[in-house]
Amino acid sequence: MCGRFAVTLPNDAMAQLFAAQPANALPEVPNFNVCPTTQVHVVRSAETGRQLGQMRWGFLPHWYKQETAGPLLINARAETIAEKPAFRDACRNRRCLIVATGFYEWTKTETGTRLPWYIHRRDGAPIAFAGIWQNWGTETPHPTCAIVTTGANAHISQLHHRMPVIVEQPDWGLWLGEQGHGAARLMRTGAEDLLRFHRVNPQVNSNRASGPALIEPYEEPEGLS
Repeated sequence: MCGRFAVTLPNDAMAQLFAAQPANALPEVPNFNVCPTTQVHVVRSAETGRQLGQMRWGFLPHWYKQETAGPLLINARAETIAEKPAFRDACRNRRCLIVATGFYEWTKTETGTRLPWYIHRRDGAPIAFAGIWQNWGTETPHPTCAIVTTGANAHISQLHHRMPVIVEQPDWGLWLGEQGHGAARLMRTGAEDLLRFHRVNPQVNSNRASGPALIEPYEEPEGLS
């Protein structure tokens, strides 16, 4: 799954990287502790070209009468996304890329202590999560989104059995619907050598924590790298 992430790329660099027109209002960067229900950077395709905007991280189906009317849908499983009533239309018609620099995952010690890890690309490039989006509300529609997840590869499964679907740059257009059909093949586990991870400060266990120290190596237990 993906329940917290970081984004450090400046907004103008983000727009240039994705060849997207930036919205007037975008989330502040850097943000080393992006949490559910906050606004996140999202790239989507429109008639006028790619748009870089912001959406609420937490997908709200149209039948929710209020934001808390059902489960908080921050992730959508690739294996069932085309079948779930909440996601199936968005999966076909409203796909997006959610921009990150890295994301967090947690393991537990034998005593139940939660140990945070920071996961990022080995090459240092930004990450484009596969996402889906949905406008929610009638009077003033609010765009909301979820990250698509899949089974973890052997490397990431040391931390968790799920991981976000990461879309590589040559496939951005396909996921966004700019290159016809075939996006389903992208909802797969990432390559074993794509990501690396390290332990980070337990301060990130709090959704109020902030600052670049959150992603810096904290300690490296034996047996994981």
